[in-house]
Parts: sequence; C-alpha cells; structure tokens
Amino acid sequence: MLAPHVGDRGHDLRSNAYAVDGVVPRVLVVRYRQGRHLRAGLQRTLQIGSYQTAWAMLHRLRSVLIRPGRELLSGQVEVDETYIGGEEAGLAGGRAKGKKALVAVAVEVKQPKGFGRCRMRVIPDGSASTLHTFITDNVATGSTVITDGWSGYLGIDKSGYPHDRRSQRAAKALGEDIGKLLPGVHRVASLAKRWLLSTHQGAVDVEHLPGYLEEFCFRFNRRRSRSRGLVFLRVLQLAVGHDPVRYQQLIKRHQPRKAPPRPPGATGHPPSIDRLRATRPWQRYDQHNSG
Repeated sequence: MLAPHVGDRGHDLRSNAYAVDGVVPRVLVVRYRQGRHLRAGLQRTLQIGSYQTAWAMLHRLRSVLIRPGRELLSGQVEVDETYIGGEEAGLAGGRAKGKKALVAVAVEVKQPKGFGRCRMRVIPDGSASTLHTFITDNVATGSTVITDGWSGYLGIDKSGYPHDRRSQRAAKALGEDIGKLLPGVHRVASLAKRWLLSTHQGAVDVEHLPGYLEEFCFRFNRRRSRSRGLVFLRVLQLAVGHDPVRYQQLIKRHQPRKAPPRPPGATGHPPSIDRLRATRPWQRYDQHNSG
C-alpha cells in the first residue's frame, strides 16, 4: 500500500515534510530522501521487477491528486508567476525562458497572519488571457486578488475580482522592502523549488512538472493535518474514483528505440558460460523407439 507523508502536527514544511520523501511515496513506512532512491526503494520494497513499473505507479498516483469539484481559493489571494528551472548557458536570466517553465502561483492570505491553500499551474505565457483564465479557474468570484504591477493582470476587476495592485517600482522608490509585497506566493514558490532540488535532485522534466506541482500543492494544503490515515484515505478515494491511467498517457516524449528488440530465442547465455551440449543417450533411445 502507498501512504502520503505530510508535516507532523502542523510543523513548518521546511523543517519536516520537505526534507523527506514524496507525497504518495511513503511506501510501507519506508523513507527515502531523494526521488530516485524513492523509486528504487518502492521497487525493492514491493519486489517490483521493473524500475519502469515503480516510476509508472508513482506518476499514476500523482495524476489523481486533483479532487473533482474542489473548492476555489477565497478571501485575499496573492497571485504571481515564477520560472522553475536551472541556469542555462547564454541566457541573461529574468524573463528569458529558455528551457525553464513558467508557473502561475496563487496563495490564500489569512488574517492577521499566515497562509491557507495554494494552487500552481504551468502556463504557456504571461499574457492577460492566460493569467485571467488561471485566476477564474482557481479563485472564487468576489475574492480580492493581490498582484504585482505586471500588465497581464489589468482588467481582472471586470471579472468580479477586486484588484489590489502592488508595484515593485513604487516600493523601491519609497525605500520599502519589495519582498513584503507578495510574501505568500514568494514563499510557496521558494518551497516548491527547494523541494524539487532536494527531494527530486532537480531531475524533473518539464513535461512531467504539472504532476509534481500537484503533488506539492496536495502536501502543502494538508500540512496541518493531524491524521495521516485520513490523508491516506483521501488518496485512495481519489485513485478509486479516477479513470484508468494508461502507461502511454504518462509518457510525454515518445522516442523510437535505437535498435529493434531481439526476437524470442535470440538471446541466451553469455559466451562466458557457454559449454558443450551434454551427451544424453537415453534421449536418443527414446526418439528411436517412440513409434
């Protein structure tokens, strides 16, 4: 059986949950620090013959972590976008995308302090249509949307969202700390990047990034859960109610094999253990007298 791991007794994620295994991946109470060790540990613990099968099991569970009809974020919600990916040669940084993925982040802000639930999604660009769609899909109408001065957020108030626009340029001119303008999304984005670099060693393909982000949000939104059994029950409910996920659906880049597979019978013992065929006279006798 597979059980999720969440923060113990509501402790901070940075000191607890993110330092160990992935969500689904607490297998038979076995912990592995790194994502590749996690898959190998799942393979060894459940005695799965193929590493590929263990990888597919984890991705199937990641693909069902979105509950149909889940509640939208409400109240005061911070929204921003960030790039996830390592440094690349020839890129100056900033909004130079390269192979990095642009991710939209939304976080509930609680009063007088603290943060609620979060949502993350890989988006193709930072245009107004893309950002507005992300907000309407994840934030309840009437909630106050807090953003920076990016022009892509202009006009969101016409969709029924009071807009609190905070300009980094104005904050710099006034000598204010720009890190305090959107503390929620900055913290969540930082935790997600740290989790990908530590637990998964940064070995996350852009094609599979949405699944890992859903896993991160699943864990973050349940970080204060005191009952691991109920969280495990939620994973089972989502898995049972989801449509079957085929292996071909998990593969994002279909690559033909460099060499065709060998036909049955073409493989055999390596030359190091080849030997002469044993002499078995009784077999010849049976063949001649088989009638």
